[in-house]
Amino acid sequence: MNTRLEKMGIDPEKLRELLAGQQHDAAATAAPESGVSGDGTGTTPSAAERLQFDLKPEELIAYLDDFVIRQDPAKAILATKICTHFNRLKVPLEDEDDLVGNIKNNILMIGPTGVGKTYIIKLIARRLGVPFVKADATKFSETGYVGGDVEDLVRGLVGEADGDIELAQHGIIYIDEIDKIASSRDSAGPDVSRSGVQRNLLKLMEETDVDLKAPNDISSQMESVIQLQKTGKMERKKISTRNILFVVSGAFSGLDELIARRLNRGSIGFALSSAETADDEVNDDADPENLLRLVRAEDLIEYGFESEFIGRLPVVAVLDGLSQNDLYLILSNPKCSVILSKKRDFKSYGIALTFADDSLAALAERAYQEHTGARGIVSAIEKALMGFECRLPSSDIKSLTVDSQLIREPEKQLRNLLIDQSVTGFIDSFKTEHGISLKFDESAMTVAKEMAAARGEFPVATCREVLHDYGHGLKLLELDEFLITAEVLRAPKATLNQLIKRRFGDTNA
Repeated sequence: MNTRLEKMGIDPEKLRELLAGQQHDAAATAAPESGVSGDGTGTTPSAAERLQFDLKPEELIAYLDDFVIRQDPAKAILATKICTHFNRLKVPLEDEDDLVGNIKNNILMIGPTGVGKTYIIKLIARRLGVPFVKADATKFSETGYVGGDVEDLVRGLVGEADGDIELAQHGIIYIDEIDKIASSRDSAGPDVSRSGVQRNLLKLMEETDVDLKAPNDISSQMESVIQLQKTGKMERKKISTRNILFVVSGAFSGLDELIARRLNRGSIGFALSSAETADDEVNDDADPENLLRLVRAEDLIEYGFESEFIGRLPVVAVLDGLSQNDLYLILSNPKCSVILSKKRDFKSYGIALTFADDSLAALAERAYQEHTGARGIVSAIEKALMGFECRLPSSDIKSLTVDSQLIREPEKQLRNLLIDQSVTGFIDSFKTEHGISLKFDESAMTVAKEMAAARGEFPVATCREVLHDYGHGLKLLELDEFLITAEVLRAPKATLNQLIKRRFGDTNA
C-alpha cells in the first residue's frame, strides 16, 4: 500500500497523520447517540421543523415579483409546487400506505437562454433557506470516470449545508442544460453515454441512498480502513434523496418543431385533445413559445429522453423569451443585480456610479441585439464601461453618470471625460502650488483640447508647459484668481508681459 501511495506522490505517514486528525476531530464534534437536543428536550427537531417551512405560494410569488420581470405562469407553477413540496414535509407518514401519496413533484423548466431559469431557482432556495446545488448536465458521464459523477450533486448539498446531513436531505438540486443529455435523434444507434446519465439521474430523482464519501476518494477509503482496524466496524454515512427536490432546465432547441409536427398530424386524421383545440392549430408562423406550452411527454421522449426519466418530471414550467422592453424593465428594477454589481465594482475604487434613464434604454437595445436574453445585459454593460473601469481609478474622478451617449460612444466619451478631468486637475494643482484660482472660459477649453490633441497628450501637460510662467507672474500681479482665455493659451508670454507692463505702467504714472 505504501508503495502505491508513494507512486501517486502521497506521503503515507502524512496521510495517516491527516486521517488520524480527521478522526479525532470527528470524535470530538460527534453528537451523542442518545439523541438529546441542545434544548434538553431529548428530541432532535427535524430539518423541516428547524427551517419552519410555512411559506404559501402567493407569498413566494410576491417575493419573486420583486426580482423577476414577467414569467408569471412559470413563477406561479414553481412557487406552488415548491411550496407544496416543502410544506408537505411537515405532514408525517402514518403508515406504509401513505408512501403511495409521497410522490415528488420534480420540475422541468423549458426556456431560451438568459430568461432567468437559474436565477429564479436560486431566489427560491435563498428565500426558503435550504441548501442549493447547481450543475450543468454536460459535465456528467455515465461512469463518472470521465466528467463528473451525478452522486456528487447530492454530496455537494452536504457541503452547502455545512455538513448537516439532515438539512442537506431537504435541499434543491438544479441541473441546467438537461436537453444536452437527450439521446441524439440523428444517431444510427442508441446514444449509450447520454442514456446512462439519464438512468443515473433517474435513481437520484427517485428515493435512494448515496454514500457521503465517493468510492474513488482515496482519503475516505483509507479512513474507513483505519476505522475498521481500530473498531472492527466500518461506518458508512448515507444521504437519502427522498425529500431532495430536483429541478432541471434547458433551452430544448427544436422541441417546438416536434410539437408542431404532432399537432399537424392530429389536425389531419385524429381528434385533438382538450388542450389542443382549434385555437391551437399550427401553421408555419406559429410562435415557438406558445407551442412549447403544449409539450407532452411523448414529445420529450421523441426528443431523446427515456420515458422513465420524463416520468420523474411531472411538473413543466415554460419561460418566455425576453423582448427589448423586458430587458429595459429588468435594468430599471431597483433590485437589478447587474446594475447593483456594477455599482459595487466602481465603489471599490471610491467612484460613485449612477445610470440615467436614457442609458438603461440604450443598454436594453444593445443587450437585445446579443440574442442571449438577460445575459446580454452583462455583455452590453461591460463593453460600455470597461475602459472607464480601467482608467478612472487612476484619476481624481469620484463620480460617473452613465447616459445614452456614453453607451453608444464609450471611447469618445471616456477621452472627453479624461480631458475635462485633466484641465480640472491642472486647475487644482495650480491652486495648491501657487494659491491662485484659475478659470477656463469655453473658448479656452476648446483651444486647450486642440493643442493637447495636436501634441498627443492630455491638457494638463500642455497647460503646465504653456502656462509655466503664470505662477510667478500672477503672484507679481498680486492676483488671487485669473480667467484663462483662448488668447492667453495662443500667446501666453505676450499676454503676461502686457499685463505686467500695464500694471506697473499704471503704478509709475
